[in-house]
Amino acid sequence: MQSTLVSFPDGALAGEGEVLLVDQAASIVVVDATPFHPVDHTWPDQPGDSGAITIGDVRVRVTEAVMAAISDEGVLAVGSDIPVKRGGQGWTWMVGHRTEGAIPADIAVGARVTLTVDADHRVSLSRGHTACHLASLALDAALADLWRKEIGTDPLGNPDFEGKANQSSRIHADGSVDEYRLGKSLRKAGFDSEGFAATLTERTHRINDLLAEWVAAAGGSRIDVDGPSIIDRRTWTCTLPDGEVGFLCGGTHVRSLAEFASITVSLDLSDPQLLVMTTTVTPA
Repeated sequence: MQSTLVSFPDGALAGEGEVLLVDQAASIVVVDATPFHPVDHTWPDQPGDSGAITIGDVRVRVTEAVMAAISDEGVLAVGSDIPVKRGGQGWTWMVGHRTEGAIPADIAVGARVTLTVDADHRVSLSRGHTACHLASLALDAALADLWRKEIGTDPLGNPDFEGKANQSSRIHADGSVDEYRLGKSLRKAGFDSEGFAATLTERTHRINDLLAEWVAAAGGSRIDVDGPSIIDRRTWTCTLPDGEVGFLCGGTHVRSLAEFASITVSLDLSDPQLLVMTTTVTPA
C-alpha cells in the first residue's frame, strides 16, 4: 500500500479512486487518490474537507477528512491516535474519509468510487487560511519596532513575532483565531510587551491598513508541491506589492487575493499574557 495521492493542492473538488481499506469500527474509508484535504493530526489548524463518496446510486456522506496511517506491523491509526508526526518512518500515510453512519457494502476494497468535496465549505476555509497567513505577516510588520534584540525574520524580513509567540491557530469559514503567548520568555527575547499594550489600537490600525493594501493589489496565490502524495512538502506562495512570500503549509488557499473584498483583524489583550487575534474575511 502506498501513500494517498492528493489533488487538493491544484484546487480539485472531485475525483475517482480505488478503495484500499474500509474500517467500519472507525467509520473510515481509504482510497488510493483523493481530492479531500485532511485535518493534520499534529497541527490541526484547518478542518478537513467534508463531502461524499458515491458508487452507482449509493452515496455516503463524508463528515471530515482526517490523516490516517498504517504501521509496518499493520496497525491502523487515525487522527489524534497517530503516535508520530506526518511522514514518520515505519508508517504508510493516507487520507481517511470519516463517514456518517455505517459504510455501505458497495464501498468495499477494490471498488472504484467517486469522491466529491463540499465546494462552499472548502472555499470558505481556503479564504480563512490565506487570510490567516496574511494577518500574521501584517502583525509581524506592525510590531517590528517593538523588538530590542535581533530574532529570526519572517518571509517579508520583519522580526518573526508569529513564529516566536504563536501557540495556537484555528481556521474556520472565512476567518481564523490565533493565540500568542506574551510571557517571560518573549520579554527575555527582547519584545516590549508593555509598549505593545500601550499602543494596541494603533497597531490594529497598522495591520488593517496593510491588509487593505495587499487585498487591493489582488496578487496571485498558489500552492507549490514537491510531489503528489499526502506526505510530500507543500508551500503556499503569494504575490504582494513587495514581492513573493511563502510558507511551508499543508492547507488549502485561494487562487488570488481578488477573492477578498476585505480582510480585517481585531486584537484582544484583556489577558496581558495572551494576545488573541481574530481575523475576519469579507468575500468579493
